[in-house]
Amino acid sequence: MKNYILQNENAVYYECGYSCDNCIYINIEDESFFITDARYTIDAKQNIKNNCEVVIANDLIKEAKKILKKSKIKKLVFDPNDFSYFAFTSLNSNKKIKFIPKPYFSKQKRIIKTNDEIKLIKKAMKLGRIGFVRFQEYLLNNGVNKSEKYLAYIAQSFLSDYGKYDLSFEAIIAINENAAKPHAHPSSKTYNEKDLLLFDGGIKYKRYCSDRTVTFGNNLKYNSTTQRKQLFKNKKQQKIYDIVLKAQETTISKARVGMKASAIDKIGRDIIEKAGYGKYFVHSTGHGVGLDIHEYPNISSRSDVIIEENMVFTVEPGIYLPNEFGVRIEDTLVMKSKKAVIL
Repeated sequence: MKNYILQNENAVYYECGYSCDNCIYINIEDESFFITDARYTIDAKQNIKNNCEVVIANDLIKEAKKILKKSKIKKLVFDPNDFSYFAFTSLNSNKKIKFIPKPYFSKQKRIIKTNDEIKLIKKAMKLGRIGFVRFQEYLLNNGVNKSEKYLAYIAQSFLSDYGKYDLSFEAIIAINENAAKPHAHPSSKTYNEKDLLLFDGGIKYKRYCSDRTVTFGNNLKYNSTTQRKQLFKNKKQQKIYDIVLKAQETTISKARVGMKASAIDKIGRDIIEKAGYGKYFVHSTGHGVGLDIHEYPNISSRSDVIIEENMVFTVEPGIYLPNEFGVRIEDTLVMKSKKAVIL
């Protein structure tokens, strides 16, 4: 693909090593153009790579149209998720160019990570784990009677190292019945030491994301960076946790290069279904991680993507019992030497 246009920040960054909140990137044959406004002149010229030409303009769409007209190309690929209707109709007013929609084509380009990208994601995971450990210690020593909202604030402070790192997404802190919502929002419910607590969070290191979920039981002194087995005073919670743990560990141990993503999804899903909780596993097994927190490949029952070396994705089975509790266990892994390795 030689002729394409992008506006998504992470997609643009992948192409030229820099992006901002007001830019358009155009690639035409062997030339590339980064169009932005004067606020970003210095940063763009200092950071852009790959011999990309920086173009400063007040009207980015108008400037893009000039470049496209001068190029005399006949076809241009674009991601319809990038542009507003107004921006696209303005660009598309040049009837000499056929705009070809290819949704998420940049994510498709990024599906196999370079070794350098894997190092950055691994570093993000390492830094993220430090935040998990700090939160675990806080929960043990100071967490009782604190609300989910306050604990979410504390968790995000620890994850980001008090603002040193951006978050991959807004962290999820959910106690008991709130944890039965996969994407729970924190409430005013307070924590006590008998509660189950789900913590899903991650940070960005040099723009690359980490993603991890731990469901804490009652033995908070366990090492959350190396251990998965936990103890719960509630027998049902223990049973569900052990089923999810088995599903997660088995999926990771059996995932191989050459398998379909749907086959990997099936490994853990079958374990949960055989235990009688299939209808409570309400999402896919995992998703790609990189510059975006959700990338390709999707590890779902509907995905026929063939897993390849250097693909990075999460494995995060869960069981969510309405009005009771939910359990999710998540790690981010990379396919290396044909098998899954936790980052």
